[in-house]
Amino acid sequence: MTEIYIDADACPVKDEVYKVAARYGLQVHVVANSWIRVPVQSRIAFVQVEDGPDVADDWIADRAGRGDIVVTSDIPLAQRVLANGAQALRSNGQVFTPDNIGGALAGRAIGEHLRSMGEMTSGPPPFSNADRSKFLQALDTAVVKAKRTPPRT
Repeated sequence: MTEIYIDADACPVKDEVYKVAARYGLQVHVVANSWIRVPVQSRIAFVQVEDGPDVADDWIADRAGRGDIVVTSDIPLAQRVLANGAQALRSNGQVFTPDNIGGALAGRAIGEHLRSMGEMTSGPPPFSNADRSKFLQALDTAVVKAKRTPPRT
C-alpha cells in the first residue's frame, strides 16, 4: 500500500498532504528531529528522530520504497528514495526523477562550492500560492501513479 513520507522540518505543505492522503486513504509519516503538531488521525503518524545530521533522512530512506511518495526539498534524500523506487516531490511541485536528479545534485554542489568560497548565493524564492497549487497537482498525480505501481514484495 502506498505511504507518504514527509521530511517535515520547514515543509510548508503538510496540511495539503494530510488532505490528499485522507481523500485516498493513505498512511502519512511526518518525520522530524523536533516536535511538530500533527492532526490526531489514525493514518497520520509523527516520528521524532534523534538530533543529528541526516537522521530523519536515514529514517525515511530506510523505509520508503516502490509505490511510496516522499515530500522533501533535500536533494540527496530524493536521490536515495528514487533509488529505492519511491517518488520524490518538492513542496513547490517539482518532481524529482531519475532523469533530473543528477542535474539537481550538480546544481547543489556548485552552490555549496560557491558558498565555501565566500560567494553570496540567493536562497529559494518565497513560497507562493502558485507553488502550493503546483504541489497539490503533482501530489495528486504521484498518488495516482503510485496506486498503479505493483506492491512491494
